[in-house]
Amino acid sequence: MVSQFMHSPLECHVDAILRILRYLNPTPRKSLLFSKNNYFRVEAYTNVDWAGSIIDRRSTSRYCIFVGGNLVTWRSKKQHVVAWSSAEAKFRAMALGMWLKGLLRELQVNLMNPMRLYCDNKAAISIAHNQYNMIELNMLRLIDISLKKRLLVD
Repeated sequence: MVSQFMHSPLECHVDAILRILRYLNPTPRKSLLFSKNNYFRVEAYTNVDWAGSIIDRRSTSRYCIFVGGNLVTWRSKKQHVVAWSSAEAKFRAMALGMWLKGLLRELQVNLMNPMRLYCDNKAAISIAHNQYNMIELNMLRLIDISLKKRLLVD
C-alpha cells in the first residue's frame, strides 16, 4: 500500500518501493497460466483488515476473482469510511468483490451457475443474505450521528 503515500513519501516508503523492485527484478519471465476447462464458474474470495490503518483506522478490503479456476483480477483498496464492526468491514469487502458480476452482465455474458462469494465472517454473510439489515444499520447510524448533533438534517 505504498501508493497511498505518493503525495509525500518518506524514506521508509522509498525503501519499501526499492524492496518491491528488488523482488520483481529477477522475475521477468514469470507469468500467469490460464488453463482451459469445461466450466465457467465465477468465484470471489474477500478479506479485510478491520481498522488496520494506524493513521485513520480505516479498513483495507482485498479480493481475488477466479473465472473457470483462473485468477483474472485482484485488488487491495482502503475503505472510504471507518467501519464500526468487522462484519461491516467484511460486508463492504464483499460488495467490492461483486463488481465483476456487473461487468459480465454489461458484456451480456450469461452465467450458468450463480457467482460464489467467499467470506470468513458469519455476521457479514448474514447481512448479505438480508439486505434490510444493512439499511437498518445505516439508518441507526444516521439517527445516532444526528442525535449527537454532529449532523444537521433538514
